[in-house]
Amino acid sequence: MNSTQTTALMVILLYMAAAVGIGLLVSYRAKKKSAGQSNDDFLMAGKSLGPIMLAGTLFASNTGGASTTGIATNVYTYGLSASWYVIAAGIGFVLVSFIAPYFRRAQASTVPEIISKRYGKESHIFTAITSIAALFMATGAQIIATASIINVVTGFDFQTAAIISTIVTIIYTMVGGYKSVTAVNIMHLLFITVGMAIAMFIVVNNSAVGGFSALFEKAKTVGDASGNNLDLLSMTKVGFPTIIGYIAMYFMTFPTGQEIVQTYCSAKDGKSAMTGSVIAGVISAVYAIVPAMIGLVAYTCIDGFAAAGAQKNALAEATLTFAPPVVSGLVLAAIVAATMSSASGNMIGTATMFTRDIFTPYLNKGVKDDQKEVWITRVTMVVVGLVGLVIAITASNVISVMMGAFALRSAGPFAAFICGIFYKNVTKRAGFVSIVTGTLVAAIWIYGLNTPWGLNAMVPGGIVAFLAIFIVSAIDRKNGVEPAPEIVFSED
Repeated sequence: MNSTQTTALMVILLYMAAAVGIGLLVSYRAKKKSAGQSNDDFLMAGKSLGPIMLAGTLFASNTGGASTTGIATNVYTYGLSASWYVIAAGIGFVLVSFIAPYFRRAQASTVPEIISKRYGKESHIFTAITSIAALFMATGAQIIATASIINVVTGFDFQTAAIISTIVTIIYTMVGGYKSVTAVNIMHLLFITVGMAIAMFIVVNNSAVGGFSALFEKAKTVGDASGNNLDLLSMTKVGFPTIIGYIAMYFMTFPTGQEIVQTYCSAKDGKSAMTGSVIAGVISAVYAIVPAMIGLVAYTCIDGFAAAGAQKNALAEATLTFAPPVVSGLVLAAIVAATMSSASGNMIGTATMFTRDIFTPYLNKGVKDDQKEVWITRVTMVVVGLVGLVIAITASNVISVMMGAFALRSAGPFAAFICGIFYKNVTKRAGFVSIVTGTLVAAIWIYGLNTPWGLNAMVPGGIVAFLAIFIVSAIDRKNGVEPAPEIVFSED
């Protein structure tokens, strides 16, 4: 490694050490305050998150490899409009804010648990299994992203980088529980937003780039290997159907993603859940242009970079080339922050679902035992990390793994979740049929049909799920079947 790579590696390692240190500190303080920490406190932060902590956790949990390195890479194909991937997430957070209080008031902590309140055991088990499988995949995707950064920039072997990333994430997630995750996520939030924004200005104002005006003038003339203009400054090149698809994807996956739902359920009240969701949306929308701008620098100002096509190391190369070593290290640490925070949210989300939806109701026959549940939760986190590591080593495409995870967890349950809250006449059988058919259609769309026309699998899966739940409910009611018992919401 050269001196720049060495400095960058040191900053990344210091960042990882700080993350583990915060986890240990939060765990120590929690033990001092309480002789016996309940599993609800461990997994739900005592349902005490205010809007700022909640917003930071939502943003950090959702901002992973695709939202950082992925955007910078896609500037080659879509220009600055690649940033719509994260702008859409911001819009999604704002839209979901209107139903966010329902998560808190449902007196539940997992998506399957909310589903079970309306549709019963079969829907509960099916949703739990598919949601857990989806988070295994999502954890693997974040490990891929983290390890790829360390591998590309430092020259570390990919498998070694993946193992290091997995161990660090497991430790700081496991030792402190959700309070540890939320505390570390505030540090992640600062590194991702403030750190990368400062780095962006430093990179753009490098004498070789010449500032924003010079960058934009150069970008107008950049072409591919065949000399075709790439239109790198376009904010619409990605296409309006894709933008609408992104927004629909986030609106469907946020209410059915355990790492997001668990954050809403951990709010101290419904108002905090709503306000925090809006704040997270604003931060996401504003932040989106940062990795896109750094990617623009790579394709515009590095000789021969655009001619080689889309490159996954665009963000790293731009910072290493045009920023001081320490700043490069901060940017890379910010990316590691994004991917690690997403992985930690996935780990604790999977552990929560396994404990609350599989272990306690079925394996432990409904008997609640806090000490045993905390132990099972921590073991599950290790298992999730190890399975994610295997996925990371055997797979390579972050986006495809994440899209598969999103579709698996959202295409079926979304219709059942929305109708479970707002549709009084839905029946128990209709909910189960909807969840199964929506999930199967999404799986066939991805793995059988290879995603025709590039249309996200959640769209056909979601449409079929909604049709199924209304049609089956109508048939059931015509045959005298009573609607499923409504969910009883608590008062804030």
